[in-house]
Amino acid sequence: MKVIIIGGGWSGCAAAITAKKAGAQVSIYEKTDMLLGLGNVGGIMRNNGRFTASEELIALGAGDLIHLTDKNSRHKNIDFPGHKHAWLYDVNKIEPEVRNYLKNLGIDLNFTKRIVDVEKEGVKIKGIYLSDGSYVDGDVFIETTGSTGPMGNCLRYGNGCSMCVLRCPAFGPRVSISARAGVEDLQGERDIDVFGAFSGSCKLCKESLDKDIIKELEETGVYIAKIPPEDINLDKLKVKVCQQYALKEFAENVILLDTGHVKLMTTYYPLDKLRKIKGFESAKYIDPYAGGKGNSIRYLSVAPRTDDMKVKGIDNLFCAGEKAGLFVGHTEAICTGSLAGHNAVRYFLGMPMLILPRSIAIGDIIAYANYKMMTKEGRRNRYTFAGAEYFIRMKEQSLYTINVEEIKSRIDRLNLTGILGEVLI
Repeated sequence: MKVIIIGGGWSGCAAAITAKKAGAQVSIYEKTDMLLGLGNVGGIMRNNGRFTASEELIALGAGDLIHLTDKNSRHKNIDFPGHKHAWLYDVNKIEPEVRNYLKNLGIDLNFTKRIVDVEKEGVKIKGIYLSDGSYVDGDVFIETTGSTGPMGNCLRYGNGCSMCVLRCPAFGPRVSISARAGVEDLQGERDIDVFGAFSGSCKLCKESLDKDIIKELEETGVYIAKIPPEDINLDKLKVKVCQQYALKEFAENVILLDTGHVKLMTTYYPLDKLRKIKGFESAKYIDPYAGGKGNSIRYLSVAPRTDDMKVKGIDNLFCAGEKAGLFVGHTEAICTGSLAGHNAVRYFLGMPMLILPRSIAIGDIIAYANYKMMTKEGRRNRYTFAGAEYFIRMKEQSLYTINVEEIKSRIDRLNLTGILGEVLI
């Protein structure tokens, strides 16, 4: 069987791995020249409930990408405001590692290949059309195109194109494949009838900061500096996509993390104000280049789906990552992608779909975010293991733990150990 994955971010890579392990022929079509998308400027893993989810993935047989981020981590078990035991992977090393891993598995990688339309027959997709006019057929399709772009959306809902790592001007706009197949997208909101949300962080050039800041960052992974009282802006927290960082501390302080570059934990911050802070007098943004004015706008294209990750209304189309809900984070993308890839093969074979039980964190967030997406209030929230509404729920439901043996035991009691790594064909 032939599985076609549209989008090579974290969720697309995760879907490719589980589909390949299950026995499918797998091809990824990525519109840019790199895998991982926002993962090239992200870097935070295992913080708060993401630790639980990461160990669940490993126990379920889909821990490949977790092992790669662990291997490439610059700092382990660090704390910063609102977050415990975070691991920070090196954003400058991770993409080639993942690319080589997928190649060695025999996954077909296609770069600078933008999918623009589908061919349908009834309620099934027969194939996809590329922007160069070529056509590719397949048996099952997984859409992991994300929810950011094209440039017009960043202009309409944000402060214009922020010149981010997704590089729409160079590689073309994102196209919603589910919408092309006739399924209407859902949109997230940041306020009543105000769509989308700003990406939650920026990257600074490490060499542009004072040497004492760099020293502390590289030794501890974290640096915190007070913002001058006249520049504190609590209202800006409302526009952040990453609600787990919408805490007062992130408005009153400049919080930096060492992910290879310097990760500045704010959506954007005026350069003239940033350079007022001691040690930041020569600070320079490197992603997005417009970090002093704005950031990319996300959550404008979510496909309605069931809890097995299948898109409603199209029999052979699955989705994952931000395309599958108002999820925030790499771990969340890997979780949804891993399930989508596995179920794509189950669908082709006529097997029952795997729906992960709500007695584990991954199964619960997939079902909970789906339920909340159907409500007006729910479309103004974001769902992540790392904080905000869902991490509170994790703790209330006793799903959060950092006890690895306990997590393994939970998965084993459900007879799910290694299930996402099983050969089906």
